[in-house]
Amino acid sequence: MAQHDREEKESTRTIEVGLVRNITESDVVEALRLGRRGRVYDLDTTYWSGMPVSPEQPAFQVLNYRTPRGENNQQDIAWLQSGNDAQLGFLSELVIGTAHTGTHLDALSHITCGPGSEWYGGFKADKYLGDFGPLRCDAASIPPIVTRGLLIDVAKYMGVTALPKSHVISADLLVEVLDTSGAEVRVNDAVLVRTGYMSVWPAAERVNYKGAGLDRSAGEFLAEQRVVLVGADTEALEVQPSVDPSNPLPVHAQLLTKAGIYILELANLEQLSADGVGEFCFVCLPLRIKGATGSMVRPVAIA
Repeated sequence: MAQHDREEKESTRTIEVGLVRNITESDVVEALRLGRRGRVYDLDTTYWSGMPVSPEQPAFQVLNYRTPRGENNQQDIAWLQSGNDAQLGFLSELVIGTAHTGTHLDALSHITCGPGSEWYGGFKADKYLGDFGPLRCDAASIPPIVTRGLLIDVAKYMGVTALPKSHVISADLLVEVLDTSGAEVRVNDAVLVRTGYMSVWPAAERVNYKGAGLDRSAGEFLAEQRVVLVGADTEALEVQPSVDPSNPLPVHAQLLTKAGIYILELANLEQLSADGVGEFCFVCLPLRIKGATGSMVRPVAIA
């Protein structure tokens, strides 16, 4: 019985990580070889108090918690009050916000479907949702991701700085871009789609470009290729508002809930595009926060 329980537990852990479980040591070695020039591209947006976040998410704040002036005036920290001829002080802060702030990964528990609020792996809210978040497929279950990265630069293909508001990226369009560039999507890839939105984000004019993204056909196409992650330089990855009359987030439902493919949002892809980098080693290290349905990340591309 104990052996059966251990095997069942291990099987659950394997399910929880999604398709990333299929990345082999050989895949990692091959991905690392793509960093031929040793150039590191930071795909992070940076985080600051009052930065733009989706309206359904809480505001992001960084607040002073302890400061040298406050410590000196309050004199409530014993080890700073005696034997401190160096007049040492320190600063610390309180960070408040959702894991879905700025450049971030969506965990596989982020989206639920059906009357039982079920997420990837067949886990349902009635059994696997606790007071402090999901008990399965949370951010703590996401492993480090090192694999081949592929940029599909739709904005460059269309000859624009950024795609217009709510522009639909279909599977046919993705295939056109791939065929023109001579690139191919491979199993276990991390695929990043550029709309050019980062060229105007976070300026107010971003509203004129907001919402461009993948439609259901594009999500299904990438899922069929057995990629492990799909990302974009937008807040939602998929076209908003949805062009699917039956689902406001069909691509999220397809990738996260059905396929076990992670979603990366608000990735800064501008420098990759400017340098014409299409293939690279992709590295993404999520924070292992139990109960979180996503993770702020600082992914890099190495070319």
